[in-house]
Amino acid sequence: MTHRFDNAAVEGVLAHMNDDHSDDNLLIVRAFGDRTLAASTMTGFDGDGGVWSVTTASGAVRDLRVPWPGGAITERREVRREIVSLYDAACARLGVEPRPHS
Repeated sequence: MTHRFDNAAVEGVLAHMNDDHSDDNLLIVRAFGDRTLAASTMTGFDGDGGVWSVTTASGAVRDLRVPWPGGAITERREVRREIVSLYDAACARLGVEPRPHS
């Protein structure tokens, strides 16, 4: 059964990703979806992965679900670890130098 996080956790992560890491959102969806995607917003996540609303070059909008690299999670603190792992994997796939993590 997929773990569901409470609304406060989801809202906090989404606000942080969309306000502070919009470039990372686009990098992740380009690496795990289509390299020509024009825009991306993280819209949700659960214990199995993250969900982004993506906009194609032609303007079509669809959802892209990306599983967590480390497998299913159940704790709020694990979300950051998995998003950082997605970011690092996206950089490797796209040949981008990842920035250091604090």
